[in-house]
Amino acid sequence: MTGNPPVIVATDGSVVSHAAVAWAAVDAGLHGAPLEIVTSVAVPGGWGPGAMLIDTDTDYMRLEGERVVTDASRVARNAAVGDAVTIDTTVTFELPIPYLIDRSRQARLLVVGSRGHGAFGRALLGSVSTAVTRHAHCPVAVVHSNPALDPVSAEKPVLVGVDGTPNSVPALEFAFEEASRRKVGLDALHAWSDTSGAGLPLSNWDLVRERETELLAERLAGFGERYPDVAVRRILVRHRPIQSLLEATDNAQLLVVGSHGRGGFAGMLLGSTSNALLHSVECPMIVVPSR
Repeated sequence: MTGNPPVIVATDGSVVSHAAVAWAAVDAGLHGAPLEIVTSVAVPGGWGPGAMLIDTDTDYMRLEGERVVTDASRVARNAAVGDAVTIDTTVTFELPIPYLIDRSRQARLLVVGSRGHGAFGRALLGSVSTAVTRHAHCPVAVVHSNPALDPVSAEKPVLVGVDGTPNSVPALEFAFEEASRRKVGLDALHAWSDTSGAGLPLSNWDLVRERETELLAERLAGFGERYPDVAVRRILVRHRPIQSLLEATDNAQLLVVGSHGRGGFAGMLLGSTSNALLHSVECPMIVVPSR
């Protein structure tokens, strides 16, 4: 990426996508990045046997797309602070998933709602958000119905999951930058057990805890000098990372995790922890791909 890459946010006119637009507008303003609002009016495959679009169909679809991005632009303007954010809009006839994945090559951040008009239920992650978090080339923010933009939430810290492997370093870097821009603290949580602990021997837990404490300190080393304005709270727990991070989001305005955890391997598209949290957290969540 060169220049000042944009924050790209997808919208389909739904309430959740408007929450994503509002969150994206605030984040773009914090980073001095342009905001691009995108909607797709593509007709998916299997629309009908022998169906063909005529000019009046495409004209109507384009007009509908323009209405969607115009409404979203109004939401972005209301959410952004002053006129600091440059807003562009795009209506595309390409299918949303491949289009967004391709555009993610030139984006600072890709923002999507947790579900759209096509989701089958409130508990299901939308197909677009599921696909882009797995395949995007840049960090992806998934925003649920609560974008955490109220004054109380804005004072809460940024929460980042640290698994102790190099896979979590990009997420740490991203989380420190977000905390610095938002002028809040950072909670760095390291869960050092993938089990509940029941029935496990306790004789060596002190040694294990000491080792994991040193590991967390090693991962955080150097960030204090780069971000002296960010107060860091180290949270070390002997518990499952999914449950630990989920509970910690009650006091966080944003969760940042890596796309792969310590169990990640080259063929994995999304780690089990980040995948499970996408379906569970209520605050906005950013998945940062490993290098």
